[in-house]
Amino acid sequence: MHARIATFEGDPARVDEMIEQVRGEVESGRVPPGLENAKMMMLVDRASGRGLGITLFESEDEMRRGDETRNRITPGEGSQRTDVQFYEVPVQTVT
Repeated sequence: MHARIATFEGDPARVDEMIEQVRGEVESGRVPPGLENAKMMMLVDRASGRGLGITLFESEDEMRRGDETRNRITPGEGSQRTDVQFYEVPVQTVT
């Protein structure tokens, strides 16, 4: 398994708005090409407005394709992507 971790910074007063935007995209059922089998988690620090978007992929190739897709998707108004890192996930307990 592989992970793409994107760091975001935004206005702390708009955290709920950012959460609702992401939740709406996920619940819409419309999955952009390259993210079909990906699993996603969103972590937020409400006090600072910082967040992490963790996207998990079964293979490194899927992660690279997913990264291309994610790079075309702009963060919501009031936030910006400040960093993206890639990791291998050698151990996991979350299913």
